[in-house]
Amino acid sequence: MFGVSYWILPIFAACCWLGTLLGMLGTWIAQGSPRYVSMEPGQKIAYISDIGAQGLQPLFIAGSAVTVVVFDCVFISERWLRHQGRLAHNTSNVQKGLSIGACLFALAGAAGLITLTILDTVNHPRAHDIGLGIFIIGYIISAIFACAEYQRLGIHFRQYRVLRASFWIKLAFIFVEIALAIAFVALGRHDSQRNKAAILEWVISLVYIVYVGHYCMDFFPAVHSKDNRFPSVEEMIENGGNGPSYSGGPTFSDHASYASENPMRNGQTVEPSRNF
Repeated sequence: MFGVSYWILPIFAACCWLGTLLGMLGTWIAQGSPRYVSMEPGQKIAYISDIGAQGLQPLFIAGSAVTVVVFDCVFISERWLRHQGRLAHNTSNVQKGLSIGACLFALAGAAGLITLTILDTVNHPRAHDIGLGIFIIGYIISAIFACAEYQRLGIHFRQYRVLRASFWIKLAFIFVEIALAIAFVALGRHDSQRNKAAILEWVISLVYIVYVGHYCMDFFPAVHSKDNRFPSVEEMIENGGNGPSYSGGPTFSDHASYASENPMRNGQTVEPSRNF
């Protein structure tokens, strides 16, 4: 049903980050959960950075770098596929600007993660914390841009439930990650709460895995649109100016209806919706 396509990129990135975290956590547990010099008195649960600053720093750097580089390729690939008509076209410059903004802030988040892995918490604590902040804030802002883009795409392509589902997942990630980040910072300011803060850091990283992996659904329509592309904005205007018509756009089998979402009859148009 699904050939090897662009959807494999977010899956690979998510698996790479998951493997990195499991490798680090498993090693720490296998070693008897040691206390590192970077841990505060009374702290029993190690931060990811505490483990990464020790003998597993090469794994931390390599795993993080591969994850964010591949994930950045996800944003670039999506922009390219929309331009080529393999995914639903952006219908305005605002949408294109939001897409580019999502790419740029994803790059900033990637730079933050790579920075914090290289500048470890033992030898460069301040620079490490700055890198952590850039990583979290960068990807949250990137998600906000992507979420706004998908909301606007849904106005013109409301027959695609995959856009609606992706929008809600991105929106949920924004609220959950912001709440967790605030709690993480608040708890991290108190030495007596470092164990709770460490747990939240691991949770934030796991939520990030879900966010990275969910982008695979955004690429599913591209599997079926290689030879039967989405209508361009000009074609949409020619078909009435009210939305996409599937007389010239991609059609999908019943097995792919979750991605195409009720293909329209030839010549039929759809009024843009202001919401999902």
